[in-house]
Amino acid sequence: MRTADRLALQGGEPVVPRDQRAVRWPVVTAEDEAAVLAALRGGHLTLASSMGEGDVPEFEVEWAEYVGAGHCVAVSNGTVAIALALAAAGVGPGDEVIVPALSFVATATGALHNLAIPAFVDIDPATFNIDPRRIEERITPRTRAIVPVHMHGLPADMDEIRAIAERHGLAVIEDAAQSHGARYRGRRTGVLSAAGAFSLNSSKNLPSCGEAGMVVSDDAELAARVRRARQFGETVEQDQNRDYLHQELGWNYKPSPVLIAFARSQLRRYDREQAMREANVSAFLEAISTLPGVVLPEVPADRTHAWHLIRIRFDPEAAGVEGVSRKRFRQALQRALNAEGVLVREYQRMPLPGQPLFRHLRGMGDGYPWRLGAGEYRYDPAEYPVTNAVLDDSLTIQKAHLDPARADLLERYARAFHKVFGNLDLIARLARSQR
Repeated sequence: MRTADRLALQGGEPVVPRDQRAVRWPVVTAEDEAAVLAALRGGHLTLASSMGEGDVPEFEVEWAEYVGAGHCVAVSNGTVAIALALAAAGVGPGDEVIVPALSFVATATGALHNLAIPAFVDIDPATFNIDPRRIEERITPRTRAIVPVHMHGLPADMDEIRAIAERHGLAVIEDAAQSHGARYRGRRTGVLSAAGAFSLNSSKNLPSCGEAGMVVSDDAELAARVRRARQFGETVEQDQNRDYLHQELGWNYKPSPVLIAFARSQLRRYDREQAMREANVSAFLEAISTLPGVVLPEVPADRTHAWHLIRIRFDPEAAGVEGVSRKRFRQALQRALNAEGVLVREYQRMPLPGQPLFRHLRGMGDGYPWRLGAGEYRYDPAEYPVTNAVLDDSLTIQKAHLDPARADLLERYARAFHKVFGNLDLIARLARSQR
C-alpha cells in the first residue's frame, strides 16, 4: 500500500494537514469590528437607558422584516428566548410541554424555568425532527404547548404539528435556534407558530460575538409580554423616559447592544454567505453520496436547510461490514476520520430524557416542578428507540462548514471519507476490537 493511501491510523499522511484543520467561526470582518466600535462609542451600552435608540431596536426591526414577523424582541440568549416565549404563551406551573427527545437541553429547560413539565417525543429517523405521528401519544389534559425544534437547521413538519395543536388547543413555540433563514413551504422559520425563539450564540450561523437571542411573533400582545418580562416587568415605551413601574414579574434578560451590533453587521451579509455555505455543503454531500453505508441527511422538497450542523448516519451492513454493531462501526469510523484531520464528533450522547436532570427529577428542588403535575413522572431513555439509534450510528460536522470561504476544507473532508471507506477491512477489524 502506498503511504498516500495508508490511513493516518497506520502511519500514513493525513488528508487534512494539521496546519489546515483550524476552523475560524465566527468570521470577523472589518465591518464587524467597526460596528462594535461604533456601538461602544455611541453611548447605548445598556438597553435600559437607550429609550428606543441604538442597535437593539434597529436590529429588532431588521430581523422581524427578514423573517416576515410582525414583532421581534431581542433577549440575552436563546435559552431565555424559549422560556419567555412559553411564559408569554401562557405556560405555567404544572403544565406539560411536549419537546423532542433529541435536542440541546435548553429546549426542555425552557419549560422547567416556568415550573412546567417536559414530555418527550421520539424523532423521525431521516430528518431528526420530532415525529408528529408520536405527539398525540404524549398529550394529556395538562398539556399546554408543543416546542418543535428545527434540528440542525431543517424545519420540522409544521403543518402537521399545527394541526395537532389546533385539535387540542395547544400553543406552538418554535425552537429555531439552529435554523436562521431556513424556509418551510416558502416561509421562514420562526413565523410558523405563535412564536419563534432564536439564538445568536457565537457558534450559530448568524452569530453575535457572545450570547444573545430573540423572540419573534405576529401576536402583538405576546410580544409585549416578552418585552415586559425581559426588563423587570416594566412597560418601556419607545422614545419615552423609563417610569420604573413594575406591572408583573419580570427578569433582567436584556441583550447587550454591543453584541447585537455585531450580529446586525453579520446579518447584512447573511444571505450571501448562507448561499455559499449551502453550495459547499451540497458539493460535499454529493461527493460522499456513493460511499457504501453512508446515510446522508434528508431534506424534503418543501423546505430548505440552514446547515447549522451536518449529521451523517453509518450503516455497517450496507458497507459490507458484518458482525459489527452500528455504534462500534461509527466509533471506528470516527477514530479513522479524526486521524485524517476530519473534525467529526457526536452531538448529544443520550436522549434528553436520559440526562440526569430528568432521570432524577432535579429541577427546582424537592421534586418541583413535577410535584405540581398529575401523578408520578418517570423518564426512561429506552422509550425513544429512534433517538437512541440515531445517536448510536451518526456523527456530526459542527463548524468546519460554516465559513463559506472554506470550500477547500470540505473538499479535503470528502477525500478523507473516500480514503477511510477504501479501507473498510481495517475499519471492520478496528470495530470488532473495541470494547
